[in-house]
Amino acid sequence: MTDRTTDRLAGPSLPSAADEFTEAGPSSGKPGGWLELLSREHLTTTLMLSMGVALFAFNGFFVSTVLPSAIAEIGGGHLIAWSVSLYLIGSIVAGVTAAQFKQRFGARRVLIVATLVFLVGTLTAAFASTMEQVLLGRLGQGLGEGVVAAICYALIPALYPSRLVPKVFGVEALVWTCASFGGPFAAGWLAESFSWRTAFLINLPFGLVFLLLALLTAQPRDEAGAAFAGVPLSPLVLLSVGLLMILSSGVMAAPLISAVLVVFGLALLVASVRRDRMLPTRLMPEDAFGLSSTVGAGLWLVLLMPVAQATSSVYFVFGLQHGFGFGPLAAGGLGAIMAMSWSLVAVLVAHVGTERARRRAIEAGPLLQCCGMLLVVLGFQQGSLSILVTGQIVVGAAFGASWAFLSQMLMEASRRAERDKTSALIPTLQSAGFAIGAAFAGLAGNSLGLGGLSGNVLAHQAFSLTFLIPVVWTIPAMLLARRATRLAAAQTSNVPQN
Repeated sequence: MTDRTTDRLAGPSLPSAADEFTEAGPSSGKPGGWLELLSREHLTTTLMLSMGVALFAFNGFFVSTVLPSAIAEIGGGHLIAWSVSLYLIGSIVAGVTAAQFKQRFGARRVLIVATLVFLVGTLTAAFASTMEQVLLGRLGQGLGEGVVAAICYALIPALYPSRLVPKVFGVEALVWTCASFGGPFAAGWLAESFSWRTAFLINLPFGLVFLLLALLTAQPRDEAGAAFAGVPLSPLVLLSVGLLMILSSGVMAAPLISAVLVVFGLALLVASVRRDRMLPTRLMPEDAFGLSSTVGAGLWLVLLMPVAQATSSVYFVFGLQHGFGFGPLAAGGLGAIMAMSWSLVAVLVAHVGTERARRRAIEAGPLLQCCGMLLVVLGFQQGSLSILVTGQIVVGAAFGASWAFLSQMLMEASRRAERDKTSALIPTLQSAGFAIGAAFAGLAGNSLGLGGLSGNVLAHQAFSLTFLIPVVWTIPAMLLARRATRLAAAQTSNVPQN
């Protein structure tokens, strides 16, 4: 859909997100080129969004490299798993509330405050004398980065014409790959050459640069924000406790306790969504997770694809080390193939211009993911490295082909008054999907005894079964992709033409 189509569907009730920013302009009919992202009109915005993505990716992955050095100095090894869990909880909870704060205070103020929270969290972790202080800093980093990532997504449809949106996501995929792949290596080098504290402090200059770019790019609102009715607390509390239970399951040795925590945590997440629907002021779009709208079905897809993918994030590198005898460096390099495939395919498909082709790319996403994960299962079963690598490439292609177009479809199909909520919810749901999927992966891995396996044959069988389980999530994802694109096509065809 074009921006004019979206405006017709949304009605004149509220000003669009683009009205808040001087850089936003109408979408023109001419095709957009990559160099246009670096034009005078878009350069600062592109740099700001890229920096925000880089900070989020780097801090999501580097801590596993740095914390062993921190534990050697300050102790607290029994708390190491919480360094990721608290970061995820903070980023997800903060990301859900980002649209409300943007509506009330405007993007500039929210980004400034969120970046300052992130920097305070960074300093707290860098100068910590106990592991508890490191965890407090990680929570602060998650709260700040969750808002930054959500606001950056919300700014994409506001600051770029529709024709450039897929290319923006292509650039972000490249930045994500570089940060997630190079970040742990850079953090390891800083920890070995200087100190683990230096690896945390490297965030300071990048955070300050992002702060400056946000000041130059995001313009303050003209409105006084009278429509702001506060942040609904009850669904937020249910969401927080549910996430805490799900992420806690990963540190439990007993599979039964882990399973109970996962089940009750998911029940609280469902209760959070149901409670949110009952309130006049909502955290999520009105039709979130319904099946009768493009936004509702599409948000399910945003959640389910990371849920299925999370097993690879948890166990793929581990499986290469224990099933194939690779060292940490080689296994980590092969583990990054999926991210590189994602970026490459995202860049290659960014020029696709027709709505029909974009919808087909969205539908291809979960199908390719299913095929790729089955190849990974076969690779572990057969002990074939080439099949494993091929599977990872196909899974990366699944995300690269569909993610940008899926995100754009959701942004453009959303009601104008809820566009910020929908856009901000995309990266938040992505993180939630990985958290939920990681809990399922941990439960499956602990039940199969992956941590105590000896012998390549047993390892290959256990890993293949562990990777087979999440394939189940790709089946409803394929159905939902088809439904979301059909609803989007029907919505477009029902719009009266001039």
